[in-house]
Amino acid sequence: MKVLVIGGTGHVGSHIVPKFLAQGIQVTVLSSGRTLMPDDPAWERAQYVQHDFSSDSLPIEIKDVFFDAVIDMLGKEHTYKVFHTQAKHIIVCGSIWMYGEPKVVPTPEQAQTVPCPFPSYARRFDNIHRDLRNAKKQGIQFTAIMPPNICGPGKIPLEGMGGRSLEVHRAHAAGKTVILPEGAESLIGPCDADDIADLFVAAVTNPRTASTEILNVGSAYALTSTQFIHTIAEIYKTDIPIEYVPWEKYSTEISTDIGAYWHFKAHMCPDIRKAARMLGYEPKYTPEQSMERAIRWMQTCKLI
Repeated sequence: MKVLVIGGTGHVGSHIVPKFLAQGIQVTVLSSGRTLMPDDPAWERAQYVQHDFSSDSLPIEIKDVFFDAVIDMLGKEHTYKVFHTQAKHIIVCGSIWMYGEPKVVPTPEQAQTVPCPFPSYARRFDNIHRDLRNAKKQGIQFTAIMPPNICGPGKIPLEGMGGRSLEVHRAHAAGKTVILPEGAESLIGPCDADDIADLFVAAVTNPRTASTEILNVGSAYALTSTQFIHTIAEIYKTDIPIEYVPWEKYSTEISTDIGAYWHFKAHMCPDIRKAARMLGYEPKYTPEQSMERAIRWMQTCKLI
């Protein structure tokens, strides 16, 4: 089996590639070059191709190669167009934010509010449905996998301001006060990159089952905003006081960027029953464990 992983040196991609190699699958990693392949014996059999996949062009190394599966972790809108004649199965990475603000939790694989408040996500979700329709007509296997907040070793985890700031994490470790919006609390479900990688692998190794499906991936449950901060405090072995303010003040004075405050407005608790039923998906890590793995990684790397 030959598999191409676009963005294979990224956070989730770096968990996917070793899983394939361990199964004896031939892997080609397509990377922009911003992140090199790890200096790890587990990666020695992977082919590394440096290429900026921002256009329809392909590098000579893979221009005429036929793949059993192409995984696009970058969510490029032209992936299906480029590879539908060079792959049996195309799997793309989306986001549950593409659904818009959830009406129900756990949230199923369908639009919740229209329009989605994030134009780029709305456009990508439209592209996924376009590619699904084309795949059905042309007999191509196509799957979209939709994660929530991605966590775990290899990336700075979400913090109490809704970003991935080392400065904010240092403030958490020092026990400084966190401000949250008062009222009904949003649910936050950090999901470990290693668990997300497992579903991508399951989709590749069970192509007929996964074909023409949109599948949520996530943790078994989510945390309230308050419990999310308490979890961070427990990991840092400190107390983090919480101050609650009205939503209007929070969104206009405390956290004014929608990409940050959305974590404390809209639930991130995907319904993963479809992936469990169809592909046997079962997350190994709880949100608390995933957060701890990410923070311990930062500490090991001396980032904090």
